[in-house]
Amino acid sequence: MSAFRVMRQDDNGNRFLVAGGLDRLAAGRLAAEFEARGHKQLYWVEAEPEPEPEAADGAGADTP
Repeated sequence: MSAFRVMRQDDNGNRFLVAGGLDRLAAGRLAAEFEARGHKQLYWVEAEPEPEPEAADGAGADTP
């Protein structure tokens, strides 16, 4: 199951994570709630990127 996040862009073009780890419906509701407040910021929902898989050969593991 995919996770979604709510993002915000301010007047200066800076982008921020508002909330993550949500299902699509919850993310959409949260974005709509912020949009309804009438601020000039832009809110949107996007899928969270899939985590990169761990290396199978143990590369990068913290072993001595």
